[in-house]
Amino acid sequence: MPDLEQIKHAPASAGILDPIASRWSPRAFSDQPVSTEDLHKIFTAASWAASSANEQPWRFLFGRNGDATFAKILDSMVEANQAWARHAPVLLLSVGKSTFSPGPFSGQNNRYALHDTGAASAYLTLQATALGLHAHGLGGFSQEKARAHFNIPADFEIGACWAIGYLGDPDTLPEGLKQRELAPRTRKSIADFVFAEWEVPATL
Repeated sequence: MPDLEQIKHAPASAGILDPIASRWSPRAFSDQPVSTEDLHKIFTAASWAASSANEQPWRFLFGRNGDATFAKILDSMVEANQAWARHAPVLLLSVGKSTFSPGPFSGQNNRYALHDTGAASAYLTLQATALGLHAHGLGGFSQEKARAHFNIPADFEIGACWAIGYLGDPDTLPEGLKQRELAPRTRKSIADFVFAEWEVPATL
């Protein structure tokens, strides 16, 4: 098997932290379970993300392969994602509370709920990477199914599904997905998204 960790690693010249440089989203997962100790570290990392008014609006529905929560999250996915995600040892569904809890902004709309849930998800993925794991976030799922499966209240916005586990064999994937698994990652230039004026690249 090719050394996917090297193929997917960001260029060394980027000078960024290794968990960021080596983070990527595989579809081929092994059946090796994720330890409870590592899961505690992953979710603790998520808990330290920044959030508006320190609301910490994120919630993560967590399932291990074989349990009822895993089955519900998997059933919410489109068929193409089910085909590979069913092999991951862990599935998550991220959710953000769209109203503030009792306090200075009690009951008010929290328009940053999903933004902050995304920040917690990013911390989670970087901690997973630092532990030798991988996380793959996906939007190909039915929010309606997910909400019904878990009776998610109306004041919670659904974010994304996540598969977490150890890297598996890309030969287990359909050919199209296998080629994507083996291809190097690419990124936009900083000038494409860091502006001084709208659509005018900033000088760094």
